[in-house]
Amino acid sequence: MNFTVAIVGRPNVGKSRLFNRLAGKRISIVHDMPGVTRDIISRDLEDGYTLMDTGGMGLLEGMSDTPAKLVTAVEGQIDFSIDAADLILFVVDGREGLQALDAQMAEKLRRTQKRVLLVVNKVDTDTTAIRDKEFYRYGFGEPFLVSAEHGRGVSGLRKSVLKIRDEVVGPPAPETESGKKVIKVCFIGRPNVGKSSLSNCLVQSERFIVSDVPGTTRDSINMPFTWKSKRGEDWHFQLTDTAGIRKKTKLNSSVEYFSRVRSLDAIRDVDVVFMVVDAKEGPTNQDKAIAGEATAANKPVVIVVNKWDLTLKAWENDEIDGFETEKDFREAFEKGIRRELFFVPGSPVVFVSAKEGIDIEKILYHARQLDKRMGRKIPTGRLNNKIYKMAERMPAPKKDGRRFRVYYAVHTGNRPYRFKIFCNQAKKLADSYKRFMVAGLVEEFDLDGCPMVFDLVNKKNPYIQED
Repeated sequence: MNFTVAIVGRPNVGKSRLFNRLAGKRISIVHDMPGVTRDIISRDLEDGYTLMDTGGMGLLEGMSDTPAKLVTAVEGQIDFSIDAADLILFVVDGREGLQALDAQMAEKLRRTQKRVLLVVNKVDTDTTAIRDKEFYRYGFGEPFLVSAEHGRGVSGLRKSVLKIRDEVVGPPAPETESGKKVIKVCFIGRPNVGKSSLSNCLVQSERFIVSDVPGTTRDSINMPFTWKSKRGEDWHFQLTDTAGIRKKTKLNSSVEYFSRVRSLDAIRDVDVVFMVVDAKEGPTNQDKAIAGEATAANKPVVIVVNKWDLTLKAWENDEIDGFETEKDFREAFEKGIRRELFFVPGSPVVFVSAKEGIDIEKILYHARQLDKRMGRKIPTGRLNNKIYKMAERMPAPKKDGRRFRVYYAVHTGNRPYRFKIFCNQAKKLADSYKRFMVAGLVEEFDLDGCPMVFDLVNKKNPYIQED
């Protein structure tokens, strides 16, 4: 995409609704509370351009309780989007008419000398009372009267955007097979563990708002990027930075609820999940619950221990006892993580510092290794031989007087690994024995960190006497 369109305006004029309408799906969180959108939300559209949703200009006036440093960060993101845009959609509220803050924004946009389309939103019906002629004062020509909520007038706006795109860069070329592998990844974790800071390290810019205010990120934000490895290779990724996942019982508003839903949706849409743990606190119960969401979605996980520099400094200052060397300390820490997050066996553990930029490339290296590992073909003969040997060494425990038996298995799919297993009784497979089988297959076929699904099929074998 080489044509970018930014949607700007003061809080609560309907920017996110217009973004979702042009994108053709619900991406930005829509809420009546001003200031919901903070980071830049961007999507590459099938229409052949990149669309960006921004936070509301003048956020401080709309939300007096918002920390000033967060307001400054939001305003900086808006300035970034304006600078990056080839076309700006300036959205105002048609029912409220001329506003002083709108006039200030119009003056700011005129100084940029960028192409601007004035969008008068909330014109829901033909009888909606507006004075559209007064909007000519802003100096952007004839306004587009639309209702982002109901779709009125949006098709005309879309046609004008495409026309300007064709004038500036020409129509999009037919898609060709580039041959490059793009791995979709996302950061998940509790609020304020450093997900946005790590995202900025990966994309090598201040693209995501970083603040010590918990809950700063609300939407899930997508961004493609290319990492130049130490060997000079180009690694291609699409990154999603998610809102911190809170417990359901601690969701204080519908905005937090939808933020949680977006984060869980992001997990299902990516190839590899980066689970961020705060090194100062170690894995908490909420961390375990979040990792469980990735496991339930059958996604490979890289465990990212952030703020390792601070924990290491505490050890160096003798605030943490019992370890002679840094290696001993690190190994003990990793052992503790694996014990707490036992349900993501084999997941690589990476100790990093977003603040210091320590070992950031290792996160992406492990993502590439996991993605590559997820594509293997498991030979049927070797698969069954391993399962038989495991059963001989440790038969499944009896349940209700009967023992689970495997007759035959076949590898049926990848991402996650799927195995169709013909057995005597599917309901007799205990979770503990399933974990034993998974561990054996991981060891046999070098599938560390790869999730597995067993599709159990009941099939009676007349040649085996059940016990």
